[in-house]
Amino acid sequence: MSRKRRSSVGLQSWITEKNNFRFFIGDPYGSPFFCVCNNPMGGLRRILRLIILLQVMAEMPDNVKRGEKVMHMADALVSPAVAGTMYALSAVAAGVSVKKVREENDTKKIPVMGVMGAFVFATQMLNFTIPGTGSSGHLCGGMMVSALLGPFAGFLTMIGVLLVQCLLFADGGLLALGCNVWNMAFYGCFLGSLVFWKPIMKNGASKVKIIVASVLGCIITLQLGAFSVSLETLLSGVSELPFGVFVATMQPIHLAIGAVEGLITAAVLIFVNEARPELLWGVGTSDKSDGRLSFKATIAVLAIAAVVCGGGISLYASADPDGLEWSMERVAGTAELEADGGAYASAESIQETTSLLPDYAFAGSDSALGTSFSGIVGGLVVVGLTVGGCLLFKFFKKNE
Repeated sequence: MSRKRRSSVGLQSWITEKNNFRFFIGDPYGSPFFCVCNNPMGGLRRILRLIILLQVMAEMPDNVKRGEKVMHMADALVSPAVAGTMYALSAVAAGVSVKKVREENDTKKIPVMGVMGAFVFATQMLNFTIPGTGSSGHLCGGMMVSALLGPFAGFLTMIGVLLVQCLLFADGGLLALGCNVWNMAFYGCFLGSLVFWKPIMKNGASKVKIIVASVLGCIITLQLGAFSVSLETLLSGVSELPFGVFVATMQPIHLAIGAVEGLITAAVLIFVNEARPELLWGVGTSDKSDGRLSFKATIAVLAIAAVVCGGGISLYASADPDGLEWSMERVAGTAELEADGGAYASAESIQETTSLLPDYAFAGSDSALGTSFSGIVGGLVVVGLTVGGCLLFKFFKKNE
């Protein structure tokens, strides 16, 4: 499956001619994200300035085009047998997560699940360039959500994100959805939180600890996810990608992607620690006083950030192929692999019916409005799915 991106070369040359944008790209530490982390109220003002900036996008020249981008594992890489196995494993993890979430019965997690689901959805649209490689990467988000929600609620939130991406936007194959849930959500949520985050935060959180836990957790879990893609492809035997070469290509590029994701994750979690420290999961006793913002204000900042990322900054995402597509192109010469069979045809038919915004755009259109609309609507659908799922299936019950 593919998604489309705006060309970073044409866009950069256009932006640098616009003084209105120089406050954003000229000083990265003056951007809305870093401003929110260091100064929550200043960050809100800068976010509002960025929203105003979106009105100028109508002036974009025609040579600023979006390029195609693969984001998640496609059906052509997996066999029905491997796909079914990964669906079963992911379903078991989801069932355990539902049971544990019901036992925890922490109703304050409901709005956090919704907002963080939308935030992860939006930030996954922001491909960042890996310098000197011709590749790009994006966040997985499992480590981030589990640091706030714990492994079980975090895993269910990530399933919501991946399900919306698969069905509404045809991002990642429906047959491969179980693989994508395992590769992108399981490792980050369970290993990231239980092996790295919680032990490091045992005696309280600090900026250094958050950075160490985030970077280590993201690098290791993304390495496991990348290796799983190669292993699932090998066991499927439906493509001609040589296992050894594919692994040797996938692992190094995802090492770099994991390091960047770790730093971004750390920045978000440092903001949460400063704004509302009790929102962090698994943190031991600490002398830290109440945060700078209320619970509602912190949730509001994250929600605004999700809207800005999905509706605005996503337009400037890197046009370079992401780690998986880049690896496939280097090994096989193309990322456009095909597989024949009834299971593949059925999965494709279902996605063609459900994908109202294929490739994060209006059908048959390359307009910037389609990308912005997809980023905002997709986030809202994730909120509705996660919050609605919690209420419909009674994951949480009010204490009597």
